[in-house]
Amino acid sequence: MTVLTTPAGIATGAADALRKRPGADVAGSAFKWLLIGATVFATGFLAVLLAVMIVDGWDVLSGNLWYFLTHGFSQRSAGEAGVWQGILGSLQVALVTGVFAIPTGVATAIYLVEYAQGNRFARIVELNIRNLAGVPSIVYGLLGLAVFAQTLRGFSGGTTAIAGGMTLAAMVLPIVVITSVEALKAVPDSLREAAYGVGATKWEVLSRQVLPAALSTILTGTVLALARALGEAAPLILVGAATGFMSFGDANVFETFTGPYTALPVLIFNFARQPGADWGVNAAAASVIILVLVLAVNGLAIYLRNRFEKQW
Repeated sequence: MTVLTTPAGIATGAADALRKRPGADVAGSAFKWLLIGATVFATGFLAVLLAVMIVDGWDVLSGNLWYFLTHGFSQRSAGEAGVWQGILGSLQVALVTGVFAIPTGVATAIYLVEYAQGNRFARIVELNIRNLAGVPSIVYGLLGLAVFAQTLRGFSGGTTAIAGGMTLAAMVLPIVVITSVEALKAVPDSLREAAYGVGATKWEVLSRQVLPAALSTILTGTVLALARALGEAAPLILVGAATGFMSFGDANVFETFTGPYTALPVLIFNFARQPGADWGVNAAAASVIILVLVLAVNGLAIYLRNRFEKQW
């Protein structure tokens, strides 16, 4: 018989004895299976949704996919309509969203965690940011219409991709701040203390130790926030992406940001509201495309997390 004399051995033996006792961890086992059931349900729901969209849009996905991906919106017939304008517009809006949301959100998180040090002002700001994360997207659409498309018309150009991107940036900014705050708080204080102990300055500790340590979680949060922005239609409809057309003419890449624009969710809305079963097939096929884009972005978030994650 082995005698356990070390604290770790005694704790291990006690834990094993408790696990072997009949009915000792019924609540824990039930909670475990509840979590497994929730995961299976969520995965199954996504699989069913994707399968239904594929079945409904199979005529386009199987025989006309390349044409559908490379041609623009058309109201003449469903067979002539495509989604390349929506894909390009979504990428433009996502780019603007990232430019405005990511630096602002990460900088805000750095101030709240590293400089404000939990004072009353920081607590009030953090509480308001968490409340803003639950505001419906349509409210941000009204904000974008009033502020970015009208008040700041001289900067955004009115109802353009810039105004749409700034609107979505305001919507996902709380998510970026919250995830960045939690990432910075998760960095062990011992890392900061060790850096200060060898004479590092505040900026050196932040830039060379804290931010690299929190980078994986920050990247994951920001990429997931952009994935959410890719699927939003209501704010963009209010900020001018309601026609489904983009007319470039001789405009260069930068000028397209200040002209008429659309996005993939708005095209899906336009397809769905057209009469006729053929338009419904287009809406289903476009839904599959946007689901694939969102899943690809989520996969990128997982890759970045695994690529830059550090173990403590």
